[in-house]
Amino acid sequence: MTASTVRVKSPRDLRTERRPRTHSCWDHLVAAPLWPLHGANLGTLLRTCDAVGACLAVPKLPWVPDALARGNTLRKPACVHWTGDQLTWLSRQHARKDTSVVGAELADGAVRLADLPAARTRTVLVLGHERDGIPPEAVELLDLAVEIPMIGTGASLNVAVAGSLVLYRLAGLL
Repeated sequence: MTASTVRVKSPRDLRTERRPRTHSCWDHLVAAPLWPLHGANLGTLLRTCDAVGACLAVPKLPWVPDALARGNTLRKPACVHWTGDQLTWLSRQHARKDTSVVGAELADGAVRLADLPAARTRTVLVLGHERDGIPPEAVELLDLAVEIPMIGTGASLNVAVAGSLVLYRLAGLL
């Protein structure tokens, strides 16, 4: 391919190619970083949620609203919902018959990211603490764990990167 065959899409091209309507809250995909540590990761994840048509569900810790406001570079309201107590909220999601709860976690029986199918029903993606992962009592509420294979020496990716990879896969965009 030569450089002369590549044409950068204009903002108008992008608007006409994307979905004709915005998503309705809670209808399909929800990212839930329930034990956040770094505000910058929440801002990045919020941007990914917009890109894939997902909502973001977060606990209302004292610093989270400000971190989301700083991280929202979209210049429009983002789809953010407050969970209250994380385990209570997650338990309610797990109890719903129309919802699958998927966790990005290194766990026995975890599905490799490349083998994860796109979400066909309402799906909540649970993301854990950057250092400690998803707490054991929350792991019990997962329907499925997904593992992101790594070759390097690190044990995991940060929440924003891991969440973005899994969200794109669940949205059927990868």
